[in-house]
Amino acid sequence: MAIPITALYAGILAFILTWLAFRAGSLRGKKKISIGDGGNVEMLEAIRRHANAVEYVPLALILIAVLELNGANSAFLHVLGIVLVIARIAHPLGLKAESMGDPRRAIGAGGTILVIVVAAGYAIWQGVGSML
Repeated sequence: MAIPITALYAGILAFILTWLAFRAGSLRGKKKISIGDGGNVEMLEAIRRHANAVEYVPLALILIAVLELNGANSAFLHVLGIVLVIARIAHPLGLKAESMGDPRRAIGAGGTILVIVVAAGYAIWQGVGSML
């Protein structure tokens, strides 16, 4: 069975992750920091921007794929995907070492967690429903 909705958002999010990786790698070259952050706050920020996406995006995409495979409504899946993409664009723009007050960070973190919690709850509902 094909999962085109998941494929769409996985592709978009792969470009975002690649952009974050490129930015961190470019900064490594510019700052001549081979491993770790070298005590450089800018490098630490770039590492965490990329790592945070790597920590959360796969789980969200797995849940969206599970829902799609189990026949969830396509409009609902697109809402989850769009929210996740917006969140994953906003989060690195707002992630700054000197402040947690940037609203883009909150939008990014909150949107990502919202997608994961909603998708997880729906996946549980689907699973329990299919066993009854």
